[in-house]
Amino acid sequence: MTTAKLTSEELSAAANHAIEAPNAPRKRVRKAGQNFEMYSWLFMRLSGIVLVVLVLGHLFIMNILDGGVHRINWGFVAGRWASPFWQMWDLVMLWLAELHGANGLRTVINDYARKDGTRFWLKVLLYASVILTLALGSFVIFTFDGTIEYPTGN
Repeated sequence: MTTAKLTSEELSAAANHAIEAPNAPRKRVRKAGQNFEMYSWLFMRLSGIVLVVLVLGHLFIMNILDGGVHRINWGFVAGRWASPFWQMWDLVMLWLAELHGANGLRTVINDYARKDGTRFWLKVLLYASVILTLALGSFVIFTFDGTIEYPTGN
Protein backbone atom coordinates (compact mmCIF):
# COMPACT_ATOMS: atom_id res chain seq x y z
CA MET A 1 0.00 0.00 0.00
CA THR A 2 1.50 3.31 -1.01
CA THR A 3 0.70 6.63 0.54
CA ALA A 4 1.06 9.94 -1.22
CA LYS A 5 3.23 12.42 0.63
CA LEU A 6 2.02 15.98 0.66
CA THR A 7 4.39 18.87 0.77
CA SER A 8 4.15 21.34 3.61
CA GLU A 9 2.71 23.93 1.23
CA GLU A 10 -0.07 21.55 0.15
CA LEU A 11 -0.84 20.72 3.79
CA SER A 12 -0.92 24.37 4.71
CA ALA A 13 -3.17 25.24 1.74
CA ALA A 14 -5.55 22.37 2.61
CA ALA A 15 -5.70 23.47 6.26
CA ASN A 16 -6.35 27.08 5.35
CA HIS A 17 -9.04 26.10 2.90
CA ALA A 18 -10.80 23.73 5.34
CA ILE A 19 -11.01 26.24 8.18
CA GLU A 20 -11.10 29.72 6.78
CA ALA A 21 -12.58 31.42 9.83
CA PRO A 22 -13.43 28.93 12.59
CA ASN A 23 -15.00 31.47 14.96
CA ALA A 24 -16.99 33.38 12.35
CA PRO A 25 -20.77 33.14 12.62
CA ARG A 26 -22.24 30.51 10.36
CA LYS A 27 -24.04 31.77 7.29
CA ARG A 28 -27.42 30.25 6.65
CA VAL A 29 -28.09 29.40 3.07
CA ARG A 30 -31.76 28.79 2.40
CA LYS A 31 -32.86 26.78 -0.54
CA ALA A 32 -36.36 26.78 -1.94
CA GLY A 33 -38.44 24.12 -0.22
CA GLN A 34 -35.99 23.69 2.63
CA ASN A 35 -38.68 24.35 5.23
CA PHE A 36 -40.86 21.51 3.96
CA GLU A 37 -39.17 19.00 6.25
CA MET A 38 -39.64 21.30 9.25
CA TYR A 39 -43.34 21.74 8.48
CA SER A 40 -43.60 18.02 7.90
CA TRP A 41 -42.04 17.33 11.30
CA LEU A 42 -44.37 19.84 12.95
CA PHE A 43 -47.40 18.32 11.20
CA MET A 44 -46.49 14.88 12.56
CA ARG A 45 -46.43 16.18 16.14
CA LEU A 46 -49.64 18.20 15.91
CA SER A 47 -51.61 15.62 13.94
CA GLY A 48 -50.44 12.93 16.37
CA ILE A 49 -51.88 14.85 19.32
CA VAL A 50 -55.20 15.45 17.56
CA LEU A 51 -55.33 11.83 16.38
CA VAL A 52 -54.89 10.53 19.93
CA VAL A 53 -58.02 12.45 20.99
CA LEU A 54 -60.02 11.47 17.89
CA VAL A 55 -59.07 7.78 17.94
CA LEU A 56 -59.48 7.30 21.71
CA GLY A 57 -62.86 9.04 21.50
CA HIS A 58 -63.83 6.82 18.58
CA LEU A 59 -62.77 3.66 20.41
CA PHE A 60 -64.53 4.70 23.60
CA ILE A 61 -67.80 5.49 21.83
CA MET A 62 -67.75 2.45 19.56
CA ASN A 63 -66.45 -0.20 21.96
CA ILE A 64 -67.36 0.82 25.50
CA LEU A 65 -70.48 3.01 25.62
CA ASP A 66 -74.01 1.55 25.51
CA GLY A 67 -73.32 -2.13 24.94
CA GLY A 68 -70.09 -1.94 22.99
CA VAL A 69 -69.54 -3.48 19.59
CA HIS A 70 -72.70 -5.61 19.69
CA ARG A 71 -74.85 -2.59 18.82
CA ILE A 72 -72.82 -1.58 15.75
CA ASN A 73 -74.73 -2.37 12.58
CA TRP A 74 -76.10 -0.61 9.50
CA GLY A 75 -78.65 1.33 11.54
CA PHE A 76 -76.06 2.51 14.04
CA VAL A 77 -73.78 3.84 11.29
CA ALA A 78 -76.74 5.40 9.49
CA GLY A 79 -77.83 7.16 12.66
CA ARG A 80 -74.34 8.30 13.47
CA TRP A 81 -73.60 9.67 10.00
CA ALA A 82 -76.95 11.46 9.88
CA SER A 83 -75.28 14.01 12.16
CA PRO A 84 -72.84 16.49 10.56
CA PHE A 85 -70.81 16.40 13.79
CA TRP A 86 -70.03 12.70 13.44
CA GLN A 87 -69.42 13.05 9.71
CA MET A 88 -66.81 15.74 10.41
CA TRP A 89 -65.31 13.71 13.29
CA ASP A 90 -64.81 10.71 11.02
CA LEU A 91 -63.68 12.85 8.08
CA VAL A 92 -61.02 14.66 10.14
CA MET A 93 -59.90 11.34 11.62
CA LEU A 94 -59.64 9.82 8.12
CA TRP A 95 -57.69 12.74 6.65
CA LEU A 96 -55.31 13.16 9.58
CA ALA A 97 -54.63 9.43 9.90
CA GLU A 98 -54.01 9.05 6.17
CA LEU A 99 -51.76 12.12 5.87
CA HIS A 100 -49.93 11.28 9.10
CA GLY A 101 -49.23 7.74 7.94
CA ALA A 102 -48.28 8.85 4.42
CA ASN A 103 -45.86 11.43 5.80
CA GLY A 104 -44.24 8.79 7.97
CA LEU A 105 -43.96 6.38 5.06
CA ARG A 106 -42.54 9.15 2.87
CA THR A 107 -39.83 9.64 5.47
CA VAL A 108 -39.08 5.91 5.52
CA ILE A 109 -38.88 5.87 1.71
CA ASN A 110 -36.49 8.84 1.75
CA ASP A 111 -34.32 7.13 4.38
CA TYR A 112 -34.14 3.63 2.95
CA ALA A 113 -34.65 3.77 -0.82
CA ARG A 114 -31.13 3.92 -2.21
CA LYS A 115 -31.78 4.60 -5.88
CA ASP A 116 -33.48 7.75 -7.11
CA GLY A 117 -35.68 5.76 -9.49
CA THR A 118 -36.84 3.42 -6.75
CA ARG A 119 -37.57 6.37 -4.45
CA PHE A 120 -39.52 8.11 -7.20
CA TRP A 121 -41.75 5.12 -8.01
CA LEU A 122 -42.36 4.29 -4.36
CA LYS A 123 -43.49 7.86 -3.77
CA VAL A 124 -45.71 7.77 -6.86
CA LEU A 125 -47.40 4.63 -5.49
CA LEU A 126 -47.68 6.20 -2.05
CA TYR A 127 -49.24 9.43 -3.31
CA ALA A 128 -51.62 7.57 -5.62
CA SER A 129 -52.82 5.36 -2.76
CA VAL A 130 -53.26 8.40 -0.50
CA ILE A 131 -55.34 10.23 -3.11
CA LEU A 132 -57.45 7.14 -3.79
CA THR A 133 -58.05 6.42 -0.10
CA LEU A 134 -58.91 10.02 0.77
CA ALA A 135 -61.20 10.38 -2.22
CA LEU A 136 -63.09 7.13 -1.59
CA GLY A 137 -63.28 7.63 2.17
CA SER A 138 -64.56 11.19 1.82
CA PHE A 139 -67.02 10.10 -0.86
CA VAL A 140 -68.45 7.39 1.40
CA ILE A 141 -68.75 9.69 4.41
CA PHE A 142 -70.56 12.41 2.46
CA THR A 143 -72.77 10.25 0.26
CA PHE A 144 -73.72 7.51 2.72
CA ASP A 145 -77.50 7.09 2.60
CA GLY A 146 -78.84 5.51 5.75
CA THR A 147 -82.38 5.35 4.35
CA ILE A 148 -81.45 2.58 1.94
CA GLU A 149 -82.75 -0.69 3.26
CA TYR A 150 -79.86 -2.99 4.10
CA PRO A 151 -80.35 -6.55 2.84
CA THR A 152 -80.56 -8.86 5.84
CA GLY A 153 -80.20 -12.08 3.85
CA ASN A 154 -83.61 -13.47 4.82
